[in-house]
Amino acid sequence: MQAATALASLVGPTTIGIVLTAAAIDLDRRRIPNWLTFGAWIVALPVQVATHGITTGSLAWLYGWLVGLALFLPLYLLRGMAAGDVKLLAAVGAWLGVSMVLKIALATCVIGGIWALVLLIVTGQTLSTFSRVFHMLSMAVTGRARPVQPEGEASAGSIPYGVAIAAGTLTMLFAST
Repeated sequence: MQAATALASLVGPTTIGIVLTAAAIDLDRRRIPNWLTFGAWIVALPVQVATHGITTGSLAWLYGWLVGLALFLPLYLLRGMAAGDVKLLAAVGAWLGVSMVLKIALATCVIGGIWALVLLIVTGQTLSTFSRVFHMLSMAVTGRARPVQPEGEASAGSIPYGVAIAAGTLTMLFAST
């Protein structure tokens, strides 16, 4: 029992290490590698099982991963987010469970949204970006599978969203202690 408690106390710090590594790589390379996201997801299973037992731990791992994946998958499908970001949130869910990944996703969206708005204001791309967002949403509503950027509009750029996921994770982990 003491081993499970000791292992449980490492879940938060391990998750912090995962998201900080992802953020650093995302800042440097503008991608989050599969070895990190899939590795984190796979290693979380035995930790969850050792901490909560085989049935409860397996289900916590699976549900956390699925909810983390499902939360950002629509944004990826609409080309509003990269696949590494989706896989990172899924890995965070595998480590921390459904309840925490929901809170982290919300905090991440708020932090990422504020960051994006500041970037739009600084670059002067606010109107053209809102036009692209409207176009993307209209494609989603009409059912077109792949939204296309309106002609003549340059991209406002992208942000390494792994940083926002790391900030959201840190915010919620420290807020819950």
